[in-house]
Amino acid sequence: MRAVCWHGKHDVRVDEVADPQIVSKGDVIVKVGLTCICGSDLHLYNGYVPTMKKGDIMGHEFVGEIVEVGSGVSRFHVGDRVIVPFPISCGVCWYCKHELWSLCDNSNPNSWMLEHLYGDTGGGIFGYSHMYGGFSGGQAEYVRVPFADVGLEKIPDGIPYEQVVLLTDICPTGYQAADNCNINPGNTVAVWGCGPVGLMAMMSARHLGAERVIGIDRFPDRLQMAHSQCRAEVLNYEEVDVAEALQNMTGGRGPDSCIDAVGLEAVGTGIEGFYDSVKQTLRLESDRASALRQLTKACRKGGTLSIVGVYSGFVDKFPMGAIFAKGLTVHAGQAHVHKYLPHLLKLVEEQQLNPSSIITHRLPLEQAPGAYKTFLNKQDSCIKIVLNPQAQGAAATLGSKQASAV
Repeated sequence: MRAVCWHGKHDVRVDEVADPQIVSKGDVIVKVGLTCICGSDLHLYNGYVPTMKKGDIMGHEFVGEIVEVGSGVSRFHVGDRVIVPFPISCGVCWYCKHELWSLCDNSNPNSWMLEHLYGDTGGGIFGYSHMYGGFSGGQAEYVRVPFADVGLEKIPDGIPYEQVVLLTDICPTGYQAADNCNINPGNTVAVWGCGPVGLMAMMSARHLGAERVIGIDRFPDRLQMAHSQCRAEVLNYEEVDVAEALQNMTGGRGPDSCIDAVGLEAVGTGIEGFYDSVKQTLRLESDRASALRQLTKACRKGGTLSIVGVYSGFVDKFPMGAIFAKGLTVHAGQAHVHKYLPHLLKLVEEQQLNPSSIITHRLPLEQAPGAYKTFLNKQDSCIKIVLNPQAQGAAATLGSKQASAV
């Protein structure tokens, strides 16, 4: 089959690779209908996430049709169309039972790597380095999905893949970002980053009752989409002092909640931006934290910081004193997709939510290498790319096998 494979920094290729196989009785094989390039994939592309190996299949956002079923799978059958959450969860550990799905104790065979780096273990993730399990990703024609009875969500008849593919990651991630803000009527929520997750966070904040939503970015196309799709007021951080502007917009208090939808590759301005870029380039600092510092400064006293932008290691000059002095609450982490997926799918069914409205590029899998470059460089008004592995010319079957039950 064909798959998008990592070969090094800024080097992804569409390779012919071995077909996935049923390994455990709880596995299924999914024929990928649509898959996406995520902003988190750019961290791999740019070489900032360790433990990637040449030939690793990328991608953690995908939907498709089940074509093989392990003997232990009871909830799903060949022919079912399914949403695949990006975190892999066992369903029986303490964390899964407490709806902390992305922190699963049992789904990551390489959890010792995370324990060594972060002091504790974490769950597996499709296509996201060996420290998250080394699982093959979804930018491929077919994928093995473990713990299928736990992780998958059936797509209702009549709903096209495009309407639900963003429910695999960025829509639940944005929703969790807003949910963690404990939004009350009249609240103002500011979101750093008007990329896909930031847009979903703004839509979710509106849905959860925020009176005002403010989007912060530097790209006019993204700011325009935040305004048109999310009814957000917008600030270009290259043109204004964001903290000062937010104070003026909120009667001198600052936003009630601030969401970081940027993460480790934030682009700063002035001396601070130069400082972060140099230190990250020299590997004296793993993550550029200009957005994180900015939102910490801007948030009102007693407010909430919700961090869903990915951070991989250590940041310099982190304003812990401000967090303490201002009494801020901090929420962070990978999205617990399983927790939010049924509710979000219902919103899509009822046409209260249309995640596909932010998709800007629809391409066949073969164009993935160029698509990564376009997405990285924010060219062609690119906000969200969806790849179709089954586009014309793609292989029609999984190797020589027929759809079957194992």
